[in-house]
Amino acid sequence: MGMVSCIVIDDDQDVLDVFCELLSIAGVDVIDKGTDGRDAERLYEKHRPDLIFVDLLMPEYDGFYAIERIRGIDPNAKIVIVTGDLKAGESYLLDSYNVSAIIYKPFDIHMIKQVLIDIFLI
Repeated sequence: MGMVSCIVIDDDQDVLDVFCELLSIAGVDVIDKGTDGRDAERLYEKHRPDLIFVDLLMPEYDGFYAIERIRGIDPNAKIVIVTGDLKAGESYLLDSYNVSAIIYKPFDIHMIKQVLIDIFLI
């Protein structure tokens, strides 16, 4: 497996920085990042990464907006939701939005690596 490319979308700059740092440590190439659902759509269309990490709760254009728009561009896009909402309704999100995985904040390197393994090696 070559290096996995990804985009990270989160409206919290600190979370964005830490998450991107952990992804780099995990051997993932972070090719771009954004802060809302509009960025997610635009950057996905521009780069067509292997994976996109999207925060759910963002002002104005949220993660649901992002997921729906990205699905319109590529129905098979690999999308990972990153959320602090532990009541996010995992089965509902995974089924309805066909996301590859959910990572809960506060995240750590092990969670990120496990998700990468689950998505790309199974």
